Amino acid sequence: MIYYIYAPTEVEFIETVKDHLNEEEIHYRSFDDLDTFNVSTASHLLVTGCLDEIKRLLDIAQKNELTVGIIPTSTQKELIRTFYLPSKLEDAISLALTPADKKLDLLYSNNTMVLQEVVIGDAPPLDQFDSALKGKTYFDRIKMFWNTVKKVKNLKHTEMNITDAKENEIKLSAVGVVGIEYNNATFAAKLISSQLSANDGKLSIVILSPTSIIQYMGYLFKSLVSHLTPDTLPRSVGYVRSSRLNIETKVPLDVLVDSTFQQQTPLVLEVKKEALALSVGELFWDKQKIENNGKDSIKVDHLPSDEASANYLSTAIPLFSHASQEQYASLFKNLREESRINQNFMVLLILATMIATFGLFINSSSVIIGAMLLAPLMQPIVSLSMGVLRQDTSLEINGAKTIAIGVFAVLVTAAIIALFTPIERLTSEMAGRLSPTILDLFVAIVSGAAAAYAKSNEKILGSLAGVAIAVALVPPIAVAGIGLGWADWQMFSTAFLLFITNLVGIVFSAAFVFVLLGFSPLHVAKKGIMVWLMIVVLVSIPLYSSFEKMKEDIAIQKTLSNLAFNVGEHDLKLTHIELIHRTKIDEIRCEVIATGILSKIEKELLKEGILKSIGKEAEVIVTFRYRL
Repeated sequence: MIYYIYAPTEVEFIETVKDHLNEEEIHYRSFDDLDTFNVSTASHLLVTGCLDEIKRLLDIAQKNELTVGIIPTSTQKELIRTFYLPSKLEDAISLALTPADKKLDLLYSNNTMVLQEVVIGDAPPLDQFDSALKGKTYFDRIKMFWNTVKKVKNLKHTEMNITDAKENEIKLSAVGVVGIEYNNATFAAKLISSQLSANDGKLSIVILSPTSIIQYMGYLFKSLVSHLTPDTLPRSVGYVRSSRLNIETKVPLDVLVDSTFQQQTPLVLEVKKEALALSVGELFWDKQKIENNGKDSIKVDHLPSDEASANYLSTAIPLFSHASQEQYASLFKNLREESRINQNFMVLLILATMIATFGLFINSSSVIIGAMLLAPLMQPIVSLSMGVLRQDTSLEINGAKTIAIGVFAVLVTAAIIALFTPIERLTSEMAGRLSPTILDLFVAIVSGAAAAYAKSNEKILGSLAGVAIAVALVPPIAVAGIGLGWADWQMFSTAFLLFITNLVGIVFSAAFVFVLLGFSPLHVAKKGIMVWLMIVVLVSIPLYSSFEKMKEDIAIQKTLSNLAFNVGEHDLKLTHIELIHRTKIDEIRCEVIATGILSKIEKELLKEGILKSIGKEAEVIVTFRYRL
């Protein structure tokens, strides 16, 4: 015998359904009369009502091992999405009348049945169905994104203690948890769809634990604006999968069961395996088809778990991530060791200087690159940046002292080599380090950021070699040392300016990146960063002047290379143009391709034409080549 149990508030809808059930032998009964219902006479149940009423009947069906079918109203979109019920009434009725031959699991929260999800605390947007984006324009999704971001200021971490069915104890800090049983198209379910199965006796919880607003915004943008499911679990999200989970929180959190407030933590989530024969849509089982051998899964290693992080995050989520105590201790231990001068540091630095200096003399870029890789000068510079950031006097002093002694050793070593090498020729490798510009500062800033990021992550420490090549600390000091050996103060000052540029850029940007990575609160870091920002600005003044001069030189070279004119009987073309800046007057060196030998008057006309085209006074030195 088939019974159709319906809500008294849905009488009009039931009349419509009856029109499609005329040929069926159905017994109708209101939920108001359910207490007098003799369940032993039923062979199959149909139900229409609100979610709580439906769960009430499902509980009866489960206890009496009856099959049941849901006939949803058009407003129950989430219920339809969860069980993939037909949206067309005729098809929904047909499915509900067909007894299920396969049972699914039931999730309970403190003995209350959960059909869609149970939400502990706050977990936007994990607790939403992706149907919220259906039909939304790009601008609508951006609006949803910003509205969700605004909620972040109200999110606060709470210490949680989660115990699974095997008595594994998991301690972490989070803002909210979403518990699900089925692949129901919520944002939480989409993230762990490969872990969900409707009849394996396991439930899953998705834990939202952002350590910074920036980190959280990345996930939100991808989910709400791009409408993409991340390929890997976001850094702000973890999950646990088991048949039973006991969740305790330091501060009691509200619990929503199927979007209705019903409970508070502590909470027990458990699954009754294959408890209910419910008629579901064809796609439902397709979405739950993943086989995972019924094993428990835990993926929370990347979430904050230490007490210091929990206390820090319990007041508010910061804009940038705060490093964990383990990260902080490990990095500081390394930086303190690297800030101190020692025998290995000096030996490697002097050997690197010798290699770099000889490489500069023989004009070999590969030899110079080898010296860059060998030189350990980056280590105390990064240590100095952390000292600046944390206002750590000992770290600052040790780092600065090691850098000063190291630089002095490089200068002396390079100067001695220059004095005893019977060659005094400016190679292109040397000349390339005599014209620092604002672009070199940008390279140093980016390299410093890369160095700080690599230093904070042991998995990518090998990338520091690339940083060392990019910023090239020892070669400009070696060129300055050669300038000292040759008593060329112009050479010394310009090359040493390039090193100062690299030093300042690295210290400033490395300190800034360490702030972003959470190794210092902003109010502590602000003073050091502002001081070094002023130093960066001061260093930028001569660098910008050099950059403007470089732009002017390029413009002059372009003008002269396009210059073709006639003096007397000869056509002239200028090539291989080089500008050399001297203290008193600049030089322009070039080759002149002529159709014949120029007279003295024609040479004067050539000089006048060159100077007139560039609009400035300069010495003109030319090499003549003749077109035959």
